[in-house]
Amino acid sequence: MFVDSVDSDIAPSGTLLGLLQRGRGDGTLHALAAPRAEALAALRQCVLHDPRRDWQIEHRSLYYARLHMELDASLDDIEEHLFAPEDGLPSAGDCEMRTGLALSVLGHLASYENAGATRLLRRYATSGANWQWALDELAVRDEDEGLRGLGPAVLSRFPHTAEGDAELAAAARDAFEPRPWRLWAEDPARPEQAERLRRVREAGCFDRWQRQLHAQGPRPGWSVREVLDWAQDGYEQHPRVSREAAAARCLSAVAAPEDRAELLDAARGQREAARAAALRHLAGHGDPDALDLIELAAAEPSETVAEAALCAFARMRSTAAVVRARQWVSAPAGSLPARLTTVAAEMLACCGAAQDAEAVLGALRRTVREEGPDSDELWPLVDGVGRLGVECAAPVLRHIYRETASSQLRGRAAGALALTDPSFAAGFAVECLWDCEETTRAVAAEYAATGDERVVERLRRLAADPAEEAGVQSAVRGRLSPGTGAEAGR
Repeated sequence: MFVDSVDSDIAPSGTLLGLLQRGRGDGTLHALAAPRAEALAALRQCVLHDPRRDWQIEHRSLYYARLHMELDASLDDIEEHLFAPEDGLPSAGDCEMRTGLALSVLGHLASYENAGATRLLRRYATSGANWQWALDELAVRDEDEGLRGLGPAVLSRFPHTAEGDAELAAAARDAFEPRPWRLWAEDPARPEQAERLRRVREAGCFDRWQRQLHAQGPRPGWSVREVLDWAQDGYEQHPRVSREAAAARCLSAVAAPEDRAELLDAARGQREAARAAALRHLAGHGDPDALDLIELAAAEPSETVAEAALCAFARMRSTAAVVRARQWVSAPAGSLPARLTTVAAEMLACCGAAQDAEAVLGALRRTVREEGPDSDELWPLVDGVGRLGVECAAPVLRHIYRETASSQLRGRAAGALALTDPSFAAGFAVECLWDCEETTRAVAAEYAATGDERVVERLRRLAADPAEEAGVQSAVRGRLSPGTGAEAGR
């Protein structure tokens, strides 16, 4: 039996809400066939309560915006959510999680010329806690005149004090989209505003120069010992400062062949951060003792040392690393740390050959069975069975596709199924044309069989949709070209 997802915030995959939360293409198709009230309730739940495991890499906004238009939904619920009393509380530090998805949906609706969505974004940009997000959405969609009108309200958030000017400089510097700030700085109708922005920009540049001038850390002339001491010093601070990766990069610049003995001693030593930095450096430079040191460190009780060893091995791409991975994967159960054998299987998934297919498939099945369909360790294993063309992996890939709450992992499963499952083109590939992830839609555009009458119509709509990503439209046009792909059939 496979382990099911234990995320209590995600509904079962067989329900309409569960499909929409996962961003599956079947979610849109089922919502359009369901009673409108039920579909609207499920859509509202998703937009106002972000279901994504990682909002920074998973996409839902265009998916929900398209369904919002298909259902001719009102903006009232989104407006009520954005301007709820909790938005103004001092504890609104999680405002990105609370309002980010709703603002992104409004942004896509604005790109479809929904004037109400544009008005809501403008209003929230002038009064909401997550105003930077709303401003970024407007920056790529609103007209110059509309953006210029927001300047006085946005700048009034920052008092005319040294602290306020510093916060204003940071906001302008860190803005994801600089267009509104440029318009405000060049607005001839508001010279005082333009002068203030020019002044704080100059002050911000000077402060950055000062920080760079007085930066603490490795400098030219440091020795290997000084770099290792710097890493260990960060580890011993309270709160702890992680410098292992940075120290490893510094070692690449300062370490010479005659320093190898000192680095080997550090990689076997008791100072955790220094050991981790030395391990990363030795593995990155293919030292002949690195693999033995990694195997030794992976069994250490120190999480810093063990994790550094595993990360160092995962980055290796040498033939010796692949050979050692085969040895670790085939070792008797319990003789090596479980995490080490998992990373070894991931190495084979990325760099192995046909002879490693059984080991990669075994690791995939074991990970799903023990950790469920949402484990991060599945990502390289799913890619691996696809790359190696392991056809008997199709059942477990289908399970991952259906059950995972991660739309990114589902997309990887779809890509692997395209390479291993003959039924993919007429099955999951069709629903993938409505998926929330652009990479998944691109795979579907390439593989979906046109025996289903919905496929060609969907391809045409994607080709004409101004909000669709370029990669998807490129794949779609390849299928719609006369004599190749969708119009000609498969």
